[in-house]
Amino acid sequence: MNENQQKIINLAKKKDISKMSFREIGRELSIPNPQTVIYHLEQIKKKGLLYFDTKKRQRVAKPKAFVVDNFFNIPVLGSANCGPATELAQENIQGYLRISQKLIKRSKPDGLIAIRAVGDSLNDAKIGPDKDSIDDGDYVIVDCKKQPDNGNYVLSVIDGAANFKKFFKDDKKREVRLVSESKREIPPIILHESDINSSGYMVNGIVIKIIKN
Repeated sequence: MNENQQKIINLAKKKDISKMSFREIGRELSIPNPQTVIYHLEQIKKKGLLYFDTKKRQRVAKPKAFVVDNFFNIPVLGSANCGPATELAQENIQGYLRISQKLIKRSKPDGLIAIRAVGDSLNDAKIGPDKDSIDDGDYVIVDCKKQPDNGNYVLSVIDGAANFKKFFKDDKKREVRLVSESKREIPPIILHESDINSSGYMVNGIVIKIIKN
């Protein structure tokens, strides 16, 4: 995040900056030009990092999903690869995805995160009741509180690299298979049970909805 944007966020944690003029904010933060304050405020708001609560008070967004006016505000925590596990998993909040509760079909957003998809290895998948694929640039909503069953689509991490795959666990063979469903041939990622800890493998959650780009 830009240094001036971080200054504004830090100030908003202490004061209701919606009651301050742009010049007042600038003086408080040693930003001489009010236009600079206006620009960075707009960038912060576009990312969803500042919002107005039900009492019209300026608030700093929480580092987890929350509800405002019957909309879920779901943190976007970077991107994950749909091909080989090469996209690094970063838990820096890049903004918030604002989506109606009715589209998620639940009353609380606990455990929900959004990840931007990179790659095409699930572009032939049929996920959920809408039978959606995951295409490059889509937002993927993940429930981090659910553990996967065979056939679920999951966000997983291997050696710090995040990826979306279809999950299968074979207890007899003692292996986990992370499978692609693509219009091109992409081999699966196969982990033996004994390799799981050493590879840093873990399932972060289950894919519950795709927001097409």
